[in-house]
Amino acid sequence: MKDSSAKLLVVDDELSMRELLEYMLTREGYTVSLAENGKAALKTIKKEPFDLLLSDIKLGDLTGLDVLRAFKAKNPHAGVIMISAYASTQTAVEAMNEGAFDYVPKPFDNEELKQTIQMALERVHAQTESPESDLRDEQQLHFGRIVGDSPRMLHIYEMIRQVASTRTSVLITGESGTGKELIARAIHEQSDRADKPFITINCGGIPESLMESEFFGHKKGAFTGANEDKKGLFEAGNGGTVFLDEVGELNIPMQVKLLRAVQERVFKPVGGTSDIEVDVRFVSATNKKLEDEVIEGNFREDLFYRLNVIEVKVPPLRERKQDLRRLTQFFLEKYSREMGKEVTKISSYAIDLLNKYSFPGNIRELENLIERSVALSSTNILLPDSLAMSIHKQRWIEGVKNRRFDIDEVAHGVALDSILAEIERAYLKKSLEVTDGNKHKASELLGISFRSFRYRLDKLNVSL
Repeated sequence: MKDSSAKLLVVDDELSMRELLEYMLTREGYTVSLAENGKAALKTIKKEPFDLLLSDIKLGDLTGLDVLRAFKAKNPHAGVIMISAYASTQTAVEAMNEGAFDYVPKPFDNEELKQTIQMALERVHAQTESPESDLRDEQQLHFGRIVGDSPRMLHIYEMIRQVASTRTSVLITGESGTGKELIARAIHEQSDRADKPFITINCGGIPESLMESEFFGHKKGAFTGANEDKKGLFEAGNGGTVFLDEVGELNIPMQVKLLRAVQERVFKPVGGTSDIEVDVRFVSATNKKLEDEVIEGNFREDLFYRLNVIEVKVPPLRERKQDLRRLTQFFLEKYSREMGKEVTKISSYAIDLLNKYSFPGNIRELENLIERSVALSSTNILLPDSLAMSIHKQRWIEGVKNRRFDIDEVAHGVALDSILAEIERAYLKKSLEVTDGNKHKASELLGISFRSFRYRLDKLNVSL
């Protein structure tokens, strides 16, 4: 939640930047004080307390790091965000090790800066609140093991609360890697079945010849190798929840048998003569459009309606980018603990790089990326160079190279900044390739100054 009563100190030696930040942040409801250089900032810091410092690194008389140290000495629990058009790994690491919450590149995206400020103030608020308040905040951002507070996720949390206490079947839909099983577990854990089994069945991972036995169990002698009675997964889940993951992979004969079990909570083991009755709650998940599968004859319509009493649609990561920073921080802390490292922060430069990627593998791909990055990181802060993203960078370049820009797309709405950034990034990359990395020659080929070339490389994170 935004703390509009917060007091911010903005330090920048460019008048236009101070005016922009003052206008933008005042409109957000913050109380903003300005300082035109480091000495003026030190005087202001001595006079009154602040909740957050927003300072440029290069100030002329002093450095932003000098201001940061003085500010933290007077306001130890306050937040600090450093901004600069001249980023370096050493400076970023030093700033964040001195207590900066983040390091933001110029030119910055106004909305991203506002979000960074809000998150920094939330951290300040959490440090001064009681443990009970910390717990409430954590529960709001982590519903079970689900991370995110974007509008789409808050809607899902509300659906979980509404359906958890019922016996109604739930179908969770979404692309691979979006966290459908986490949603299913949250439904179970919020229900009155939480102390009973949660049984996951991967419908696409069981051989067809064994599927009926795995689901319903079998009797001794039912088939070759059945040397004793075996309890099936449905029976093992009695009293709890059975999660049918990738239910769209089931063949038609198995769908017929599943229909009776879902409809009546009754089934026969393979080779059995008596029905077994169970009390289970069915939650299913699929990355397929089951409506289309029904039309094409690949999925039974009656089973579809039995499973899809309530549908929970999980958005892909590209449609909930507001959660990217929180997810990244969550995985950063998780793998730092597991690997015994202290990689505790990620810079806005790196977040900006992640934001430009579509993550076709969704949260699973992000988690894998952060795990690799933590393993390979040589500092305690993830910067763009620390991200193990060489494959993804190549995908971006290839994507731009093969893209056909259609000006008629404007009629449907376009992200112009994103399109222009893709084009610029591709040209910068190509100029470096044809000059074997010679930046002076590359800038000449593009008809821009060397200083402008370096700035664009830094802004768009381009490297060979």
